[in-house]
Amino acid sequence: MFQAPWPRRRFVGALAATAALPAAAQFRVEITGIGGTQIPVAIATFRDETLSPVPVAAVVRADLQRSGLFRIVDVPGSFDESSRINIAEWRGRGADALAVGSVMRLADGRFDVRFKLWDLVKGEELVGQSHVAVAADMRLVAHRIADSIYQNLTGERGVFATRIAYVTKAGPRFQLHVTDADGEGGQIALASPDPIISPAWSPNGRELAYVSFESQKAVVWLQDVQSGQRRMLANFRGSNSAPAWSPDGRDLALTLSRDAVAQIYLMSRDGGAPRRLTQSQAIDTEPVFTPDGRQIYFVSDRGGGPQVYRMPVAGGNAERVTFGGSYNISPAISPDGRTLAFVTRQGGAFKLMVQDLSGGGATAITDTNDDESPSFAPNGRLLVYTSRAGGRDVLMTTTLDGRIKSRLLTSGADMREPAWGPFGR
Repeated sequence: MFQAPWPRRRFVGALAATAALPAAAQFRVEITGIGGTQIPVAIATFRDETLSPVPVAAVVRADLQRSGLFRIVDVPGSFDESSRINIAEWRGRGADALAVGSVMRLADGRFDVRFKLWDLVKGEELVGQSHVAVAADMRLVAHRIADSIYQNLTGERGVFATRIAYVTKAGPRFQLHVTDADGEGGQIALASPDPIISPAWSPNGRELAYVSFESQKAVVWLQDVQSGQRRMLANFRGSNSAPAWSPDGRDLALTLSRDAVAQIYLMSRDGGAPRRLTQSQAIDTEPVFTPDGRQIYFVSDRGGGPQVYRMPVAGGNAERVTFGGSYNISPAISPDGRTLAFVTRQGGAFKLMVQDLSGGGATAITDTNDDESPSFAPNGRLLVYTSRAGGRDVLMTTTLDGRIKSRLLTSGADMREPAWGPFGR
């Protein structure tokens, strides 16, 4: 049986594991790379946004840059939604679109954030909005403004107001975090002296499944994100790991070693007896459902080394999907079902790959050597994953062509096992 270092933990997690950060850690974003065709957009500093606990315009700019689809045009001074817009002047600055707005503090302590988006090419106002929120929700307001700009300029839904879950390790402490899609804000869903691995979002975004070692073995738990209430789902003999939700949220695929060798089972979210899906004598683990719920992709070493396979959920033969290299793990399927992301080993390096499932080979989209745990954004435009930098595990996002990468930095903790949540919040 093959062995791997701990960072490839989701495959090895079928057998063993190891898995956190101070609650007040602060993030900043470093964006690298040059995109192809990008929309030049100017985001003016909102009038009186210094009243807000969050720099609204700066958050909007960072969100749009991270998507890889926008180039931010510098804006001197601040403008609001009532400002008179000189289209020719802004076009002369190289902008195709302009967002302006204001922040007002209301008598009850809440904030009224207003903004307008202009299409400078057509010379028309695209959208005007007002968001009223308490101080704690001001970052979410900024993300929703970025989503509105993104959708109005691209025709696609933005993901900036979605959430990610990830695990951090600081010293002997592990924490499961739920934060905004940029890694900021959020909450600690679980803190433990024992490892936490493999968080997975329910399709409605209300629950997280994860594996905890608090009972000194791998056990699968389900937890309500809002209330924090949780319940044990799988605690069978042997290891219980790698939970993955079905698209309808009714079932989970799990890796269980209850019959000695790690195999994939299907189990109702309400509990009960699991149904075995794979029937091999090899290690089968890391299941993920296709968006239509009819197939699962998973990792197996039935061919001698770990590779990605797929099979019908209803049962049947498994078909090998990855052929380049001798070690391919951590599959993730894009929301449209067309793209596979996974991690491959090349010599001593682990690199993030993408593969068009309609045909063609796999392409490396990173130049780092310790990539792991890819997860697609719900619009399929970005991937979040972890890599090593400065002796730490850090969160990264990348466009699918690898041209634009964003690094979310923190101090004093390793960040691992990211999972991008669904739309809706």
